[in-house]
Amino acid sequence: MLKQMGVDGLDLTVRPGGHIEPKNARDKLQAAAQAAQDHGLKIMMLTTGITAPDRDAEEIFAACQRLGINRIKLGYYRVEGFGTLASQLDAVRRQLEDVMNLAAKYDARPCVHVHSGPTIPSNGMMLYYLIREFPPERIGAYLDSHHMTLTGGAGGWRQAIDLLTPWLSLVALKNFQWERLDRDATGQQQWKTEYCRLEDGIAPIPDFVHTVHKAGYRGFYTLHTEYRRPVQECIRLTTEDFMYLKKVFEGLG
Repeated sequence: MLKQMGVDGLDLTVRPGGHIEPKNARDKLQAAAQAAQDHGLKIMMLTTGITAPDRDAEEIFAACQRLGINRIKLGYYRVEGFGTLASQLDAVRRQLEDVMNLAAKYDARPCVHVHSGPTIPSNGMMLYYLIREFPPERIGAYLDSHHMTLTGGAGGWRQAIDLLTPWLSLVALKNFQWERLDRDATGQQQWKTEYCRLEDGIAPIPDFVHTVHKAGYRGFYTLHTEYRRPVQECIRLTTEDFMYLKKVFEGLG
């Protein structure tokens, strides 16, 4: 199906609940790579739950080295309580350094995803703070149009890309709309985000892509499909997103 869609490769989940469980990476990642190759595709990156240099992390890095996969998305660090964020950031920075040093043994580049919500990092500025002292060839910034627009407003996401330019290693594209909920007990209007087609959302996808391009990024983009819909509808929506992105990239010149 993906080959028919026209994409170049796969962003394979190797994490708890993913396509491959971390403990099975050594045995099953080779088969997954072969299955992709049999259809004219390749595994271009892995999405993992790695947050520390443990045995599973080393097995995944080693398997990636054998298969020539060198972009590895790391897992998430959770914010624990209020009033301790500064110390938590210091702890996460030390963990990232340990993971970075392990990955270097296998010629892999661990990439930290800019997320939102109760995670570290929860915005692009925080990611810059975490990795600014690390060599760009050893660790990567993983941009995300959805989360960076959600937390970066009209200009914050662009400023974050500017700061993170030396570390740009991966870019995810997805979009969202605000959905109105009920009011709370005080009468305050409540809202939540809902995934939507790329061209229908709050994140300005053409502007985001052009800014990333202006920053000098020439790598691949990963198209996230997180629609809470039946499989066939997800396929249709993802195909439409991919066709829309082709028009966006044509405008890059």
